[in-house]
Amino acid sequence: MRSLFIPDLKEGVLHLPKEEARHAVKVLRAKVGFSYALMDGKGGTAEGVIINLEKRSCVMEVGEISRESLPQLGLTMIVAPTKKTERFEWFLEKATEIGVDRIYPVFTSRSESKIEKFDRWNKVLISAMKQSKRTWLPELKPAMALIDAVREISDSANLSKNFFVAHCMDSVSSGEKTHLLKAIIPSESTCIAIGPEGDFTSEEVQEMLHSGAKEITLGDMRLRAETAAIVAVTLFAARQV
Repeated sequence: MRSLFIPDLKEGVLHLPKEEARHAVKVLRAKVGFSYALMDGKGGTAEGVIINLEKRSCVMEVGEISRESLPQLGLTMIVAPTKKTERFEWFLEKATEIGVDRIYPVFTSRSESKIEKFDRWNKVLISAMKQSKRTWLPELKPAMALIDAVREISDSANLSKNFFVAHCMDSVSSGEKTHLLKAIIPSESTCIAIGPEGDFTSEEVQEMLHSGAKEITLGDMRLRAETAAIVAVTLFAARQV
């Protein structure tokens, strides 16, 4: 069953938001009597049947809404947007499908892109949520400086103890970098920071270490920023099985 995103989902007669109505009519080729899975991105899901359809409007009869609680376990990713926006959007899409709960787009000293496209990025998350049938939309934070994101993480009791930073340099703390797969503790909230194409600077890594982060490695291969981010999300998901 095809899915539609309805932020203000309610039972009974419902007029679809303009964008989803347009999507239903032009993309899904909806017709009166067709049924769709509806989701609000906040744990609510229901089945809706089209009862009236016009070129720019769509009216549905919405059945009983089921509610799924917000998962206690969560993965937060700190990621620097890539120079080519389609690569960052690819990360957003795949991370949503695999399982990420919060994303901090950050600007670093070596960021090649410092342009925020919040609305477009959020649309990518919504599309991936519908495709993957997940009930909670990942939280997308407004783009900010790395230091501001780190401060927010360090203020979170749940995340600060499982805060990891991946980088390509030798260990800044003169210790040995643990592989992320071993560092992740199953069933505990986690935050992972991935740098830009040019990597974090040693000063940025040091700042994160001072805020409680631990250095980790993703292996011996040198990965693109968006690939490294997806590897991190995948390893986290694998440790929860």
